[in-house]
Amino acid sequence: MSFQNPVFIPGPTNIPEKLRKACDMPTIDHRSPLFGSILHPARAGVAKVLKTKAAEIFIFPASGTGGWETALTNTLSSGDKILAARNGMFSHRWIDMCERHGLDVEIVETPWGQGIPADRYDEILTADRGHQIKAVLATHNETATGVKSDITAIRKALDAADHPALLFVDGVSSIGSMDFRMDEWGVDVAVTGSQKGFMLPAGLAIVGFSPKAMDAVSSAGLPRTFFDVRDMQAGYANNAYPYTPSVGLMNGLNEACTMLLNEGLENVFARHTRIANGVRAAVDAWGLELCAASPDLYSDTVSAIRTPEGFNATEIVTHAAETYGVAFGVGLGEVAGKVFRIGHLGSLTDVMALSGLATAEMCMADLGLDIKLGSGVAVAQEFYRTKPALTHLDAA
Repeated sequence: MSFQNPVFIPGPTNIPEKLRKACDMPTIDHRSPLFGSILHPARAGVAKVLKTKAAEIFIFPASGTGGWETALTNTLSSGDKILAARNGMFSHRWIDMCERHGLDVEIVETPWGQGIPADRYDEILTADRGHQIKAVLATHNETATGVKSDITAIRKALDAADHPALLFVDGVSSIGSMDFRMDEWGVDVAVTGSQKGFMLPAGLAIVGFSPKAMDAVSSAGLPRTFFDVRDMQAGYANNAYPYTPSVGLMNGLNEACTMLLNEGLENVFARHTRIANGVRAAVDAWGLELCAASPDLYSDTVSAIRTPEGFNATEIVTHAAETYGVAFGVGLGEVAGKVFRIGHLGSLTDVMALSGLATAEMCMADLGLDIKLGSGVAVAQEFYRTKPALTHLDAA
């Protein structure tokens, strides 16, 4: 693998030089007001990215998985009933965590490549007249399959049933890259991490708690220590953490939010859509299909590309790494060996995307697939040429 080539995995993503420098800082006293000048602007920046004015923002030294655990342990009790769809590896892992915590999960099994079935959620929530379901889980962007689900439809299902369940949303591979509206969508806990849309190294679990979620904290019975938001909230009031924070990453997060907000969130989302459309045009030119079943489900941060029956898609990823020093994503779970993934999120440009498409073409040709060199690159070039970008991340 080459350090000079960009990565095309769906996270961790490429780190802009400005953010690398922001993370590289001298040791400071993390219990001093100086740390507060990093902490509080970072939290305020995250709130703007989440499009929330009401939520409490918590930032833990962990990954998105730690954010999942924060959501569960701070609001629920053992035996509580949860509603969740399993439509990919990351929704599966969140369900697994629920079960390990002694929660009773009603699982809506969903074909991988499909989004969360909001109509089925509607039926289940409407039938739950005793309001036994305490929380609804939703993976906004299923990274394993390149599928985006409609969070507004899930909120409508809750509202139509007049159901009080909390709505938890995994936005790990969407927040900071795709439109996310915490307040407008009625999200109670939003979960993300530092290593995707925020373009930082892994190491921060970032969560937003609505006032309704904060109200649930005092009665929640699941054990929590490291992820206790009450301790974190008390620490924030004194410009501190209840334990040692990742100061460099926090400084990087502050700068990352500034970069995203200076570019303009709508411009950030448009940039991701544009790059994703170029990738999708290339996939079509190759005569291949996406794992996502229909255009309304297409993710703007990752494309999971199906290879022909009988071909092991993992060979493309291995060959790219060994021969060209480029990283793509392997298929996971039910789609292992059936897809390879091109991540197109975070710090990425048209030119970088074209280099990834060219590498994928070389790999597929090397491995005997009926792919003409330049076919996908050409249509992506034409797309990027005729629809020039309005903004660039580094120009902000």
